[in-house]
Amino acid sequence: MLGPSGESVGIEWVRGCSEAVERLNGKGKCTDGIDAVLVDLFLPDSQGIDTFEQLYSVAPHTPILVLSAPHHEEIAKLAVQRGAQDYLLKGRFDGDALRKALRSMIERSAIAEALFMEQERAQVTLDSIGDAVISTDAAGFVTYVNAVAEGLTGWPQKEAAGRPLADVFRIVSAGSREVAKDPMRLAIRENRTVGLTPNCVLIRRDGVEIGIEDSAAPIHDRRGRVTGAVMVFRDVTAAQAMSRRMSHLAQHDSVTDLPNRILLNDRLIQAMAMAQRNGKKLALLYLDIDHFKHINDTAGHAVGDQLLQSISKRLLDCVRSSDTVSRQGGDEFAILLSEVAYAQDAAVTAEKILAALSEAHKIDELELHVSASIGIVVYPGDGTTAETLLKNADAAMYQAKECGRNNYQFFRAEMNRHVFERQALENDLHHALERHEFTLHYQPRVNLRSGAIVGVEALLRWHHPTRRLIRPSRFISIAEDSGLIVPIGKWVLREACRQAKVWQAAGLAPVKMAVNVSAVELRAKNFVASVREILADTGLSARYLELEITETFLMQDPLSTQTVIQELKEIGVQLALDDFGTGYSSLSCLKRFPIDTLKIDGSFVQNLTADAGDAGVVSAVVNMGKSMEVCVVAEGVETPEQFAFLKHRRCPEAQGNYFFEPTIPETVTELLAQTMNA
Repeated sequence: MLGPSGESVGIEWVRGCSEAVERLNGKGKCTDGIDAVLVDLFLPDSQGIDTFEQLYSVAPHTPILVLSAPHHEEIAKLAVQRGAQDYLLKGRFDGDALRKALRSMIERSAIAEALFMEQERAQVTLDSIGDAVISTDAAGFVTYVNAVAEGLTGWPQKEAAGRPLADVFRIVSAGSREVAKDPMRLAIRENRTVGLTPNCVLIRRDGVEIGIEDSAAPIHDRRGRVTGAVMVFRDVTAAQAMSRRMSHLAQHDSVTDLPNRILLNDRLIQAMAMAQRNGKKLALLYLDIDHFKHINDTAGHAVGDQLLQSISKRLLDCVRSSDTVSRQGGDEFAILLSEVAYAQDAAVTAEKILAALSEAHKIDELELHVSASIGIVVYPGDGTTAETLLKNADAAMYQAKECGRNNYQFFRAEMNRHVFERQALENDLHHALERHEFTLHYQPRVNLRSGAIVGVEALLRWHHPTRRLIRPSRFISIAEDSGLIVPIGKWVLREACRQAKVWQAAGLAPVKMAVNVSAVELRAKNFVASVREILADTGLSARYLELEITETFLMQDPLSTQTVIQELKEIGVQLALDDFGTGYSSLSCLKRFPIDTLKIDGSFVQNLTADAGDAGVVSAVVNMGKSMEVCVVAEGVETPEQFAFLKHRRCPEAQGNYFFEPTIPETVTELLAQTMNA
């Protein structure tokens, strides 16, 4: 599960508890670099809680994650009580869950370690500069004040000597502001070392307040009689501020200063308890910024961080002061609406958030546009634990992404099945290439005047060993989100170019090979170099390769996109604008980029004989193509009436099931041969 993640993870695997103990003890090997321990409590040489105890005894500061069979869950819980960070049940998690658990565990350990180190450093610093010292006689009159005490109290030794301690050392409780107990008097009366009442404030002579810590001890004469007391105290104002700061950092995100997942979990648990007592509802919104990775990749992480800060401010403006906006990590946020009367109240907030985020974010000289996908759960109907609510909200968020992004979805029970199905497909997708489960079908493109085949479009098919044929609509988005689209797309491009060259080598008339390229692939490093390499390896001339791209990609980042497009044109590759007319900037695309082909989206072709508006769009695109000397291809032609309309309007080319359905290479070979002999 950890191997295919793409992360640099070093794993050492030992099969027995004794080996693990020896390794953690550092026998024969340096123990540096072990960030976490993942352990099954039932090993050949050790069983149950004893396994954990042995590991914990030699590595008490190394976070331990327990793997447990469901029927041993109570033992796993016991291990957590005794110091394990967490546990996972076998069969109920996947690679993502495991990686997240490990990362979270290591991050918590690092935060705790950082907090400990800062407190240690503060303490050492205070010790190194010296402590303040005051002594009194048995009656409580000051007898000595050292230089540090002079500075902290504002009383020089000469003026302080002989005065009652209460004049020189004025302390009050930080909370109640009541005068605190005199530690010197207590030490004298009880003849023992005593400490200052916690959270006390020293009021200096000029009225400045200083947080202090101290201890007082009685002074004895040779006969053991108490003759006075001495008090050692120090200014801990800075240390207290540091402690508060470290506590804040442990519970807040460093980029946005929003509550992190730890603090959200605490507040969610408290809110659920309050809602249960009062018979109320609460709502949790889980939000993911659409395509945020692209902004990080193109504009840089500094701009990405500023964008996250801008998003955070807008989210806070959309909720009440009693609600909680939390950054869960990356581009994911959670919004806790602590009390809602109706589920629809959460929808109102979600709509408000979507509207607020859609307005342009001005970062430095950039104007960035983002949208979000939001999942919504309502307590108690959608879950009665924090973990369940977060999991179900996440499932609903993924459903929002499946529904086209920039929307919100309420959780439904079947969504968990959908998420499980998606995860299963993603797991299988990781192995599909190596198992040779992908094939390409080809749909011919015809010249409407001559009827000849002038090109083919390569269409990916996945022959799953148990699910049979899976169409791209089910797995392409998963491949894009997981990063698998890059190696899959490279395979598609190579196979399509190879097949085109095979047809040419067989003496068939050369045709254009059209290949769809996703925005993720085009943004990948070395994409152009990859195209150049594939053309060289397959021997296919660049003029016979046509890459189909969407206008949405062209307009997302025009500057960097223009560079990629220009490099592809320099190679000689043809460029087609796919789904033309469905975006908001089609004409701008044609003006700015060297497009060779326009592909009219099938949604316009489908209704062109019944809808005057669609017919007008198709006619306008055909005429525009002629005037701009750009080839126009109508997609999705299904009926004789559509064909007749397009031919009458002199549309140059078309493709669709009316002419040919997508088919295997051998069938296309026969069709190309027939075209030559016609």
